[in-house]
Amino acid sequence: MAGGGPLELWNHRSMQILVLLSLGLQVVLFVFAGIRRREAFPVRRLLLWLAYLMADSTAVYAVGHLSFSSTVREHQLVAFWAPFLLLHLGGPDNITAYALQDNQLWLRHLQILVVQVLGAAYVIHKNIDGGSSGRLLRLASGLMFAVGFVKYGERTWALKCGTLESIGASVKTQPPAIHKHSHRQDEASDEEFLVRRAHSLFHVCKRAIVDSSVIEKDSVEGQEEYTTKMMRKVELWALMEIELSLMYDVLYTKAAVVHTTAGYLVRVVSPLTIAASLVLFQLTPKDGHIGADVAITYVLLGGALFMETTSLVNALGSSWTFAFLSTTRWRWLRYVALCNGRWDSLRRRVVSLHHLVKGGFPGGSSTSRYKSRRWSYIIGQYNMLHLCTRPADTLLTSPLLGRLARTLGPNGWWDRKHYSGTVKISVSVKKHISLHMGRLYKHGTLNSLSMLRKKWGEEPLDRRGLYEGILKDSLGVEFQEGIIIWHIATDIFLAKSERAKAEDAAPRVEAIVMLSDYMMFLMVDRPYMLPGQPQNRLYQRTCENLVSMPLTDDPRYPDRRHKGMIKNLFRVRDGPASGTSRASERRDLANRLYDEYASRRFSHDAPRLTYVARLAKRLLQKERADGTADSLDLVLEVWTDILVYAGNKCSRESHAKKLNSGGELTTILWLMAEHLYQVSLEEASHAQRDDDVSNVL
Repeated sequence: MAGGGPLELWNHRSMQILVLLSLGLQVVLFVFAGIRRREAFPVRRLLLWLAYLMADSTAVYAVGHLSFSSTVREHQLVAFWAPFLLLHLGGPDNITAYALQDNQLWLRHLQILVVQVLGAAYVIHKNIDGGSSGRLLRLASGLMFAVGFVKYGERTWALKCGTLESIGASVKTQPPAIHKHSHRQDEASDEEFLVRRAHSLFHVCKRAIVDSSVIEKDSVEGQEEYTTKMMRKVELWALMEIELSLMYDVLYTKAAVVHTTAGYLVRVVSPLTIAASLVLFQLTPKDGHIGADVAITYVLLGGALFMETTSLVNALGSSWTFAFLSTTRWRWLRYVALCNGRWDSLRRRVVSLHHLVKGGFPGGSSTSRYKSRRWSYIIGQYNMLHLCTRPADTLLTSPLLGRLARTLGPNGWWDRKHYSGTVKISVSVKKHISLHMGRLYKHGTLNSLSMLRKKWGEEPLDRRGLYEGILKDSLGVEFQEGIIIWHIATDIFLAKSERAKAEDAAPRVEAIVMLSDYMMFLMVDRPYMLPGQPQNRLYQRTCENLVSMPLTDDPRYPDRRHKGMIKNLFRVRDGPASGTSRASERRDLANRLYDEYASRRFSHDAPRLTYVARLAKRLLQKERADGTADSLDLVLEVWTDILVYAGNKCSRESHAKKLNSGGELTTILWLMAEHLYQVSLEEASHAQRDDDVSNVL
């Protein structure tokens, strides 16, 4: 290719392009890594994913290119860039693994570490002159090489510490760390107090995530005081959210290695070493060096100094540092940092600086400052009747993106994404779930492994004496079968219930629909978050039966599925709560289902629809017999029990995987059950001690 085209530019400036690209990818990771704590926009997550994939490969390729390039000998500054590539391979502190599986590959990273360190050392030794003219540059290279080697080794060790096996080993060898300073609420804001309490109880979360039973004989100072505070429902939610955020730190960042004595030492020494290297480079004669290479070197040194200094400030101002200082064996350090309030002052400045950088004001509320540690309270929604009343696929109604998706991939993917939505959990739903969790704790429904004793949905039915016959059969043989039956039956029941149409029943109806659509969303879009065997064929067959329902043979049920709107052509999302929710069509289909199957004893073509109609009929009969809102309460409690069961029986690995994309409601409830069980053990232990004292007296 003649002229100054891209190929010519690459031939002459390939190393400059590679090192600047590597630095740019590090900046992207540094800025965007934190978005994974909360459900983020797909575009930003895609950008972060691409940067994560490209960062290592770019740096590895660049080191290899340096090792075999014939032009490096004439450009010693290019050889000086090799240690910076090692530093880039170490990555920023706020991201080590993108997915949980990346931690399992720590041995591969260790192998790459050895190869890249040897390659960088070879480049420096071969291409940087040790004579008087290059002595300062060689010394600067040695300092940067040491920093890059340590940082890359630190990342490899952080990946190893992020495996569930390593967490399990640490639980067995390390006693619970109760931070006495966390009990002094007068020294911190309410949110800061919760963060410190979460650190004190983090050992429960670590045991739970590795599928380890709670140690029943835990008896640590200060735990008794916390038991009463823990039962405050709103505070309990906040504690679970913060603890899961701490677990995210251990699994996906360098927190496990940063907040150690060695980790703090590295963070103090690294910026000083880079600053010394910058001074040495400044003193190095620039004669014979290309101006662009000199500028790039300054950019690399400035970028490294900025990121390492930021790493030091973030580490010292992190709540993890408070946990470290509270349990350190060096009493003088604990006294200097905590008892005199110096660390609290530093912490407030760092938090205010973070808030200011993100576009806020120094005097902003503490809630907004700690928002990244809290869950978004956004859950997915998916409704089968909403899907099955969608407009018919025609040239004037079928979304253009849907046609493309069906051409490139399976049809089911488009249906899952296009017809799903999100909704924010209301305060009333949170309170209802908290009451249900408290009832489980009070009645001793958790066994010795903090697992639910009963079948999904059984507890509210059994408490009312209804766990027999139709209602028992409606729960299904498999968990996901029960979700399908109750999901469709709930829509039928709400469509025909007179009590559900009352104004005072609106909050309960909203909660029922929210939980029903959420469980169906998990079953369709995130089946790995549910226990039991997947029921994909049953779901698909049920959808086919619903779509094939003839709605045109009865004037009461006009078939509106063929009356699509042209604006659907450009619609990206059409979730259950969207402006095109098709509520009237869903009611029509629900009524048609009830009329078609309620009187049947069994249907071989659609057996689950028979169970659905019989369940809806039983709920309506109970409502008419009682004349109260008891049926609404029953349906709500069954869905709540199904929700709690899903979180309790989901695999620990699935909970850990979901933390890298905002977390899930079921994960919070699973961890809540673990803590409630721990509290029940402590209270039982206190009661036993009281009985022993009474017997002695």
